[in-house]
Amino acid sequence: MTWWCTGVRWRVGDGPVLGWYTPGRGERESRLVFGGVVAFRVRGGRRCLGVWRGGRWTACPVGAAVAGRVTRAQCEECARVDRAHSVAADTFADDPRPYHVYVAWFGPGLVKVGITGVARGGARLLEQGAVAYTWLGRGPLMAARRAEELLRTALGVPDRIPYERKRALRARLPGVAERAGELAEVHRRAAALGDWPESLERLPCEVVDHGEVFGLEAIGGFGSAGRVVHELVDGGVVAGELVAAAGPDLYVAVSGQGVVIDSRLMSGWRLGGLRETGGDEGEGEWSGVTVPVRGMPVVQGGLF
Repeated sequence: MTWWCTGVRWRVGDGPVLGWYTPGRGERESRLVFGGVVAFRVRGGRRCLGVWRGGRWTACPVGAAVAGRVTRAQCEECARVDRAHSVAADTFADDPRPYHVYVAWFGPGLVKVGITGVARGGARLLEQGAVAYTWLGRGPLMAARRAEELLRTALGVPDRIPYERKRALRARLPGVAERAGELAEVHRRAAALGDWPESLERLPCEVVDHGEVFGLEAIGGFGSAGRVVHELVDGGVVAGELVAAAGPDLYVAVSGQGVVIDSRLMSGWRLGGLRETGGDEGEGEWSGVTVPVRGMPVVQGGLF
């Protein structure tokens, strides 16, 4: 049976898992544990996963190929269908479900506003790699959308942040108290604004910090965004000790050096396991990286 990787998922209170999917047979998950080994070999070509709807994947009708360096394992048509049914498309103005408005902190001076379904709890913030966050309000979808736009305009806070900027700041973050203080100030400024939608319930500042959940103390030696796997290739190997994870990023120690794997690049691939070193046959099989890595010494034509 062929299982295709769908990347890292987060469960509030349970930590990160690696998702897998095979058409007609459903999905499964592999738990990721800090201090454990992440070791796999890339097999075959990368393909479109299809459309994510109703909490499950619907297979791509043509099994389209996907380029190795894109972060979304979808062909143009499946991505278009996904966008048309997303909350961001505002195509479901009568959505009866309640939504949270939040402000998320990613580094000094780097915050964003957004919305997420109340039923999802803080999962969306874990997926984004938010170091800390607090809720601002709760209410119907369109009221939440209006509040998001109000905050973005009045406070000069973006609703999107390039992922490279988030990643680059993680190795040099201030302490928990400073993070909470900056969020509290943004919350105070937001609460002082007029023109909040009447149907949106305002919520008090209660900062949730993900520093421990992500294992951020362990990534100080990873430096900035340079040592990052930027493409998987057929036959390539990634193997080392998982020391931290934030959003889609896996922080892996390989032969004394830190390598960041954006798990979005793992999605759409078949990944075979490697045996841990345990004798002559497996000697050295699980320690190393043979896929393109940015910022590493140039070895084997750009492979580390």
